[in-house]
Amino acid sequence: MTEKLLAQRASGILLHPTSLPSRGGIGDLGPAAYEFADFLFAGKQTLWQVLPLAPAGMGNSPYSATSAFAGNVLLISLERLADRGLIERSWIEMQSKECDCVDFAAVAKAKLPLLEEAARKFLASASGDARARYDRFLGENAWWLEDFVLFDALRKRFGGESWNKWPHELAHRENDAIHFKREE
Repeated sequence: MTEKLLAQRASGILLHPTSLPSRGGIGDLGPAAYEFADFLFAGKQTLWQVLPLAPAGMGNSPYSATSAFAGNVLLISLERLADRGLIERSWIEMQSKECDCVDFAAVAKAKLPLLEEAARKFLASASGDARARYDRFLGENAWWLEDFVLFDALRKRFGGESWNKWPHELAHRENDAIHFKREE
Protein backbone atom coordinates (compact mmCIF):
# COMPACT_ATOMS: atom_id res chain seq x y z
CA MET A 1 0.00 0.00 0.00
CA THR A 2 2.71 2.49 0.98
CA GLU A 3 4.72 1.78 -2.18
CA LYS A 4 1.63 2.36 -4.30
CA LEU A 5 1.00 5.72 -2.62
CA LEU A 6 4.62 6.73 -3.07
CA ALA A 7 4.50 5.84 -6.77
CA GLN A 8 1.46 8.07 -7.35
CA ARG A 9 1.95 11.71 -8.17
CA ALA A 10 0.68 14.06 -5.52
CA SER A 11 0.11 17.76 -5.27
CA GLY A 12 -0.97 20.11 -2.58
CA ILE A 13 -0.43 23.43 -0.88
CA LEU A 14 1.77 24.74 1.92
CA LEU A 15 -0.35 26.91 4.19
CA HIS A 16 0.03 27.32 7.93
CA PRO A 17 -3.29 27.53 9.79
CA THR A 18 -2.26 30.93 11.20
CA SER A 19 -2.72 32.29 7.66
CA LEU A 20 -6.39 31.32 7.50
CA PRO A 21 -9.11 33.89 8.21
CA SER A 22 -10.49 33.70 11.73
CA ARG A 23 -11.64 35.87 14.59
CA GLY A 24 -9.05 36.81 17.16
CA GLY A 25 -6.21 38.02 14.96
CA ILE A 26 -4.80 34.62 14.02
CA GLY A 27 -5.92 31.75 11.84
CA ASP A 28 -6.75 28.53 13.65
CA LEU A 29 -8.07 25.00 13.21
CA GLY A 30 -11.69 26.11 13.09
CA PRO A 31 -14.26 26.56 10.31
CA ALA A 32 -11.83 28.13 7.82
CA ALA A 33 -9.47 25.14 8.17
CA TYR A 34 -12.34 22.76 7.37
CA GLU A 35 -13.35 24.91 4.40
CA PHE A 36 -9.74 24.90 3.20
CA ALA A 37 -9.59 21.09 3.46
CA ASP A 38 -12.81 20.89 1.43
CA PHE A 39 -11.28 23.27 -1.14
CA LEU A 40 -8.22 21.04 -1.44
CA PHE A 41 -10.41 17.96 -1.88
CA ALA A 42 -12.55 19.66 -4.54
CA GLY A 43 -9.37 20.61 -6.40
CA LYS A 44 -8.14 17.01 -6.22
CA GLN A 45 -5.20 18.07 -4.07
CA THR A 46 -3.84 15.29 -1.89
CA LEU A 47 -1.53 17.16 0.47
CA TRP A 48 -1.90 20.00 2.93
CA GLN A 49 1.56 20.84 4.18
CA VAL A 50 1.84 22.95 7.31
CA LEU A 51 4.70 24.41 9.26
CA PRO A 52 5.17 23.04 12.79
CA LEU A 53 2.04 23.35 14.95
CA ALA A 54 3.93 23.46 18.25
CA PRO A 55 3.91 26.39 20.69
CA ALA A 56 6.11 29.06 19.18
CA GLY A 57 9.14 30.15 21.16
CA MET A 58 11.41 33.15 20.70
CA GLY A 59 10.37 35.35 17.79
CA ASN A 60 7.06 33.47 17.42
CA SER A 61 8.63 31.19 14.85
CA PRO A 62 7.04 27.77 14.44
CA TYR A 63 10.61 26.49 14.02
CA SER A 64 11.56 27.74 17.49
CA ALA A 65 9.06 25.65 19.42
CA THR A 66 9.03 25.26 23.19
CA SER A 67 7.94 21.63 22.87
CA ALA A 68 8.27 18.85 20.34
CA PHE A 69 4.98 17.36 21.58
CA ALA A 70 2.61 20.15 22.66
CA GLY A 71 0.34 22.02 20.28
CA ASN A 72 0.08 25.78 19.93
CA VAL A 73 -2.98 26.80 21.96
CA LEU A 74 -3.46 29.85 19.73
CA LEU A 75 -4.57 27.41 17.00
CA ILE A 76 -7.59 26.35 19.08
CA SER A 77 -10.77 27.51 17.41
CA LEU A 78 -12.94 29.87 19.45
CA GLU A 79 -15.87 29.03 17.17
CA ARG A 80 -15.58 25.32 17.94
CA LEU A 81 -15.38 26.05 21.66
CA ALA A 82 -18.56 28.13 21.39
CA ASP A 83 -20.23 25.31 19.43
CA ARG A 84 -19.52 23.05 22.42
CA GLY A 85 -20.87 25.62 24.89
CA LEU A 86 -17.48 26.26 26.50
CA ILE A 87 -17.41 29.99 25.76
CA GLU A 88 -20.06 32.54 24.89
CA ARG A 89 -20.48 33.16 21.18
CA SER A 90 -20.78 36.90 21.91
CA TRP A 91 -17.15 36.84 23.11
CA ILE A 92 -16.07 35.62 19.67
CA GLU A 93 -18.01 38.33 17.88
CA MET A 94 -16.04 40.92 19.87
CA GLN A 95 -12.80 39.54 18.41
CA SER A 96 -11.45 41.18 15.27
CA LYS A 97 -11.72 39.26 12.01
CA GLU A 98 -9.54 41.63 9.99
CA CYS A 99 -5.81 41.05 10.14
CA ASP A 100 -2.97 41.75 7.71
CA CYS A 101 -0.35 40.09 9.91
CA VAL A 102 -0.42 38.35 13.26
CA ASP A 103 0.38 40.42 16.34
CA PHE A 104 1.18 37.49 18.61
CA ALA A 105 1.26 39.54 21.82
CA ALA A 106 -2.17 41.06 21.10
CA VAL A 107 -3.58 37.67 20.07
CA ALA A 108 -2.34 36.04 23.27
CA LYS A 109 -3.73 38.87 25.40
CA ALA A 110 -7.18 38.57 23.79
CA LYS A 111 -7.40 34.82 23.19
CA LEU A 112 -5.74 33.20 26.20
CA PRO A 113 -8.36 34.39 28.73
CA LEU A 114 -11.08 32.88 26.51
CA LEU A 115 -9.17 29.59 26.28
CA GLU A 116 -8.66 29.58 30.05
CA GLU A 117 -12.40 30.14 30.58
CA ALA A 118 -13.18 27.27 28.20
CA ALA A 119 -10.72 25.02 30.06
CA ARG A 120 -12.25 25.88 33.44
CA LYS A 121 -15.74 25.19 32.11
CA PHE A 122 -14.65 21.90 30.55
CA LEU A 123 -12.92 20.70 33.72
CA ALA A 124 -15.94 21.62 35.82
CA SER A 125 -18.54 20.00 33.59
CA ALA A 126 -16.99 17.36 31.30
CA SER A 127 -18.31 13.87 31.68
CA GLY A 128 -18.77 10.70 29.68
CA ASP A 129 -16.76 10.26 26.51
CA ALA A 130 -15.26 13.78 26.55
CA ARG A 131 -13.94 13.32 30.09
CA ALA A 132 -12.66 9.83 29.29
CA ARG A 133 -10.74 11.13 26.23
CA TYR A 134 -9.25 13.93 28.32
CA ASP A 135 -8.22 11.58 31.13
CA ARG A 136 -6.76 9.13 28.60
CA PHE A 137 -4.75 11.98 27.02
CA LEU A 138 -3.36 12.97 30.42
CA GLY A 139 -2.38 9.40 31.20
CA GLU A 140 -0.80 8.64 27.83
CA ASN A 141 1.14 11.90 27.78
CA ALA A 142 2.18 12.26 31.42
CA TRP A 143 5.77 11.40 30.45
CA TRP A 144 6.19 14.84 28.80
CA LEU A 145 3.11 16.87 29.71
CA GLU A 146 3.82 17.57 33.37
CA ASP A 147 7.36 18.79 32.66
CA PHE A 148 6.13 20.93 29.76
CA VAL A 149 3.42 22.55 31.89
CA LEU A 150 5.98 23.32 34.59
CA PHE A 151 8.43 24.69 32.01
CA ASP A 152 5.72 26.84 30.41
CA ALA A 153 4.59 28.20 33.79
CA LEU A 154 8.17 29.01 34.77
CA ARG A 155 8.82 30.64 31.42
CA LYS A 156 5.77 32.84 31.99
CA ARG A 157 6.83 33.58 35.57
CA PHE A 158 10.27 34.73 34.36
CA GLY A 159 8.89 36.97 31.62
CA GLY A 160 9.79 34.72 28.70
CA GLU A 161 13.49 34.65 29.61
CA SER A 162 15.50 31.73 28.29
CA TRP A 163 15.68 28.89 30.83
CA ASN A 164 19.44 29.30 31.21
CA LYS A 165 18.82 32.77 32.71
CA TRP A 166 16.49 31.41 35.41
CA PRO A 167 17.73 30.91 38.97
CA HIS A 168 20.52 28.34 39.03
CA GLU A 169 18.56 25.73 41.01
CA LEU A 170 15.74 25.76 38.44
CA ALA A 171 17.95 25.92 35.36
CA HIS A 172 19.83 22.89 36.67
CA ARG A 173 16.63 21.10 37.72
CA GLU A 174 17.63 20.65 41.36
CA ASN A 175 15.06 18.30 42.88
CA ASP A 176 14.02 20.47 45.84
CA ALA A 177 13.57 23.58 43.69
CA ILE A 178 11.62 21.70 41.01
CA HIS A 179 9.43 20.02 43.64
CA PHE A 180 8.72 23.38 45.31
CA LYS A 181 7.79 25.04 41.99
CA ARG A 182 5.64 22.08 40.98
CA GLU A 183 3.71 22.33 44.25
CA GLU A 184 3.47 26.12 43.94
